[in-house]
Amino acid sequence: MKVANWTAMEEVFVREGVTRKGFTGEGATLALHTLQPGHEPKPHSHAYEQIVYILSGKVKFHIEDNFTILEEGGLLVVPPNVMHYAEVLGDEPVLNLDVFTPKRAEYDEQG
Repeated sequence: MKVANWTAMEEVFVREGVTRKGFTGEGATLALHTLQPGHEPKPHSHAYEQIVYILSGKVKFHIEDNFTILEEGGLLVVPPNVMHYAEVLGDEPVLNLDVFTPKRAEYDEQG
């Protein structure tokens, strides 16, 4: 059995203004990202489906040439291999919980 606690996990530095904690099972990964106001957005794509859940804060989330505003409680799906990124709106850090499938072993806090 694999067990962890978010509050006990160390945040991993991703880049200036972005950190994450991760937990991976056999088929999916949870990643808790903290996005600071003013961080540099990095458009990217990957082979994983990504479900985004905003726990706090507000973002302008871009998917290809479209965008939507997400606040606390907001959800969206990023299909695999689609360019996307998020911009923090306002002065509050954003807590963003992502679910990736299939799993992303490199995000696993426990290796």
